Amino acid sequence: MSSTEPPEARMVAAVPPARSVRVGAGEKVRTAALPGLTLTVRSRPPSASGLPPALFVHGLGGSSQNWSALMELLADRVDGEALDLPGFGDSPPPDDGNYSITSHARAVIRYLDAQGRGPVHLVGNSMGGAIATRVAAVRPDLVRTLTLVSPALPELRPQRTAVPTGLLAVPGVTWLFTRLTRDWDAERRTREVMLLTFGDPSRVTREAFAHAVEEFERRLDLPYFWDALTRSARGVVDSYTLGGQHSLWRQAERVLAPTLLVYGGRDQLVSVRMADRANATFRDSRLLTLLDAGHVAMMEYPEAVARGMRELLDDVDQRDDRDSREARGAVPVSGADGSGAARG
Repeated sequence: MSSTEPPEARMVAAVPPARSVRVGAGEKVRTAALPGLTLTVRSRPPSASGLPPALFVHGLGGSSQNWSALMELLADRVDGEALDLPGFGDSPPPDDGNYSITSHARAVIRYLDAQGRGPVHLVGNSMGGAIATRVAAVRPDLVRTLTLVSPALPELRPQRTAVPTGLLAVPGVTWLFTRLTRDWDAERRTREVMLLTFGDPSRVTREAFAHAVEEFERRLDLPYFWDALTRSARGVVDSYTLGGQHSLWRQAERVLAPTLLVYGGRDQLVSVRMADRANATFRDSRLLTLLDAGHVAMMEYPEAVARGMRELLDDVDQRDDRDSREARGAVPVSGADGSGAARG
């Protein structure tokens, strides 16, 4: 360990979790082993064969379980998989201990290359949105469409409510936080997270809250939980400082895939005021603003996010059909009003 590294950034041994991760009805969980990297993959078998693949990427402190509701709603449109990023959910830490946005993006790319599933409909939330943006920019061949739910793109003036999360990246803060909250049980920690990430925490059912508490208890037993959280938070903050071609906003400009941007009006971590800038930056984008949603709209309002994604997929399918007809030699002819219409 470098002498300049803070004590909480030490490498810790990856051990199997003491309790198995929850698998929802109709879901499957498997492990994908890559050199230096092991990823847990949650999937929901599609309702029909031949559906296009989709990959869902969670945010800081989240897991593949964050996408269960949305994947179920889209099972008739996509063959969906959700990753546990290295060090999160049921995936052990990466061998190199690198939790930067670039490293997480590399993990996604390596998985897609190894599985041969691209191009996919790529979906990301928060930190996962930043990761998905980088993947789409550097490997456009792997991304058919891009959906970003409250993406963690750099803000010059973050909301005050987002500052404590960003402070996790500061050396020593995680140690101080865990010491100050050592008397908090998993239920208290879960409630605090939901107050921060949901626009209306009262929408969470008792069953969903109980499952969330159970998952938090499981994660707290992992020796690398706080290390992965801290280093990933540091990776997000570091990505905000990158300039030139490595800037996330510059990379957003390079994204070719049709993009759906989803923002919540009550988001305390990513300001809704960034929605217009994002919509103007991504070259082929559409914007869905959910006024009552918080930071995890796909969990709070999965039906609305699913409708937005269906509209995006319908539009892309129509473009593909039009391009296919034109490639087969459709000839433009003039209509009675003088407009051009393509007829096969």
